[in-house]
Amino acid sequence: MIGVASMTAPLRRVAVRAPGTAMLKADAARWHYGPRFDPAEVTAEHAAFVALLERAGCDVLRMEQDDQGIADAVFTYDASLMTPAGALLMSPGKPLRQGEQAVHRAFYDAHKIPIIGAIEGDATAEAGDTLWLDERTLLVGRGFRTNEAGVAQIAGIIGAQDIEVIAFDLPCYTGEAACLHLMSLISMVDTKTALVCTPLLPVGLWRLLKERGITLIDAPFGEFEATGTLSTNVLATAPGRCIMLDGIPETRAALEHAGITVSVFSGDALCIGCEGGPTCMTRPILRSGTNTRIDQGT
Repeated sequence: MIGVASMTAPLRRVAVRAPGTAMLKADAARWHYGPRFDPAEVTAEHAAFVALLERAGCDVLRMEQDDQGIADAVFTYDASLMTPAGALLMSPGKPLRQGEQAVHRAFYDAHKIPIIGAIEGDATAEAGDTLWLDERTLLVGRGFRTNEAGVAQIAGIIGAQDIEVIAFDLPCYTGEAACLHLMSLISMVDTKTALVCTPLLPVGLWRLLKERGITLIDAPFGEFEATGTLSTNVLATAPGRCIMLDGIPETRAALEHAGITVSVFSGDALCIGCEGGPTCMTRPILRSGTNTRIDQGT
């Protein structure tokens, strides 16, 4: 079974990829990795994260296809997007990740998962710039990784499923070499609750969230900066249940104060070191079941 149209419905099936040779031997400067990147630690950190997914009840599929020398292939969220009808192959905007969608195509073919289309030509798009606001609304960030042509192609393909695509311009922040996705600024942590970096959030998006009745949890900006934007990268495994990086106490406290149940793992070497958080390391294949909080009796 496949299908995703939510960021918080129970995560039933997910694809991951352990750090491969390309990452273990990566030139940190070339890949824009930071000083915390440590090849000796990344495999263990990834395994600890996968253990949390399994503990949450996820069926974890491994992407074992050749990584084609792409160190960032461990961040499986970006090179394809799962929809209710099947997978959309993206076209990464980071030059070193170009062609990574072929790894995802091979994975989907191997698992007989339908592919509904592909971003082509001069268009670029990364799924980290997408966010399901609800089953009929997909938000897209237009920035250094996803261009205008990419937004248009996403809308054209997804629109066939009667899904509205709403795009917002992203801030430059620290520049084009850094990884700043739409999901760097917002993570849905419950059906109607989002963790956001308010100072960088597009005004139009802030207004839309308010109009849709979304409760906003402000991520402390000091931790956002200290983690290289990853304090806001939080993965919901079910409504109100999330996985986040350890060592971000103020943000964790804000989430727990809002009633969110949080699990943590250490990701200094892999996540903060390589600019990708827990959401980035997943490619959700199936989210299904109630999208309300069972523990609240709703």
